[in-house]
Amino acid sequence: MPADAALLSLGENAVFAGGGLVAKVGRDAALLDRARHELRVAAWLAGHGVPAVRAAEPAPRVAEGRPVTLWHRLPDATGPAGPADLATLLRVIHALPEPDFALPPRDLLGGVERWLRLAGDAIDPADAAYLRQRRDAFAAEAAALTPHLPRGPIHGDALPRNVHLGPSGPVLVDLETFSGDLREHDLVVLALSKDRYGLPADAYDTFVRVYGWDVREWEGCGVLRGARETASCAWVAQHAPAGAAARAEFARRVASLREGDAAVRWYPF
Repeated sequence: MPADAALLSLGENAVFAGGGLVAKVGRDAALLDRARHELRVAAWLAGHGVPAVRAAEPAPRVAEGRPVTLWHRLPDATGPAGPADLATLLRVIHALPEPDFALPPRDLLGGVERWLRLAGDAIDPADAAYLRQRRDAFAAEAAALTPHLPRGPIHGDALPRNVHLGPSGPVLVDLETFSGDLREHDLVVLALSKDRYGLPADAYDTFVRVYGWDVREWEGCGVLRGARETASCAWVAQHAPAGAAARAEFARRVASLREGDAAVRWYPF
């Protein structure tokens, strides 16, 4: 990467762009297997001609104990991706056959412990214990769900922010959570975005129309929603040591969960 590479985002990974490449640097060594998985998925999607980000190297590097993956930089976006772009790509993904390697189940709650550990003393231990209890309860309920759609390949974090809208149309990015599981996982995300993050009702309706089905009609929707809310709250916790904004957002989220208030607005972090 060039010395003047620019930081694009900071979350599970620090993402830098320079020249024709993008580098994703994981927070810690525990993400190495996840990086390997993402590269394998990228190669599989390329083989099926799916419009998705393409890897520049077939295996991750390791720098100071952190996994680093390199990707071909996409053309500049022509505008923000919307729910229709996401739904179009999900229809393609959900029609794919199983790959010739094992896709893991969508371990939606698997990161909770690590995120809480990274939060450390920056959050109330009682809040951490509460999220662990929610994690365990929703994990058990999710395992018992009867799906409406056939199981198969899913993106796992199906949000418009994980779609790049370029000159040739929408392109799927951030493939780390690609899984083999309930297709409903990919659809609950936008339903939650409508309720928690201010996605307009007409935008959600467009998503449903393009995809062809509304996951809210499924009796298991509330379980997957609750599991995702738990994970999303714990995800913010890892940022709490870095500043007051993350601590305030974490407090807002965990309080709304404790109070059972599904209408409290959450803000992207």
